[in-house]
Amino acid sequence: MSGKILIIDIDKTFVKGLKYSLEQDDYIIDTCNSGKDAIGKIENNTYELVLLELEMPDMNGLTICQNIRNISSVPIIFLTEVKEEIKIILALEYGADDYLIKPFNILELKARMKAILRRVNNHGEKDKKHTIETKDFIINTIGRKVILEDKNVNLTGKEFDLLYVLASNPSKVFTRQELLEKVWGYAYYGDLRTVDVHIRRIREKIERNPKESEYIITKWGVGYYFNNTR
Repeated sequence: MSGKILIIDIDKTFVKGLKYSLEQDDYIIDTCNSGKDAIGKIENNTYELVLLELEMPDMNGLTICQNIRNISSVPIIFLTEVKEEIKIILALEYGADDYLIKPFNILELKARMKAILRRVNNHGEKDKKHTIETKDFIINTIGRKVILEDKNVNLTGKEFDLLYVLASNPSKVFTRQELLEKVWGYAYYGDLRTVDVHIRRIREKIERNPKESEYIITKWGVGYYFNNTR
């Protein structure tokens, strides 16, 4: 599996080593060391994945992530030494797909990258329905589009996949661990609240009142399920 990857980081030594390692797996690597340049590259190129440092000199990594999300659904993995839990949660809230703390095992990064790329590329699998329709929703897996009451809903890649898993199995309760494994595509060792963060973001986009969900229902002490009987 290969693709074009953008690395956004100011540490030249780190970037050089990472670039070399990924190129051994036939990835095509592009690099930049500022938020401004990163946005320009995203606007003018097609990338399979973005690897982003949180601490950048000209623009906070969260802002870079948010700006990328405004123009692209490309998967984003934060690679940073920042360990604060609030920063990890914020990164996910801003649209990141994953967060890995430096120093890390390069094999773990490659495994996570492959899992994300596999997830993105698998939406056209033959055994998946191309369209899910409920009373209010149309979820199209080919264009990865969600239409709610005749209006387009702008979801990130992870948000779309979470909604798809839930909506394609109405009334089935999924634990957080099950959702992590299905959507993230690997045995996730991070905080299970990653799922809660993404569910909250989806609710903010599809629910009339996110605090009183009609579509994505919490089964307290267990997990979440999709309600298509409203």
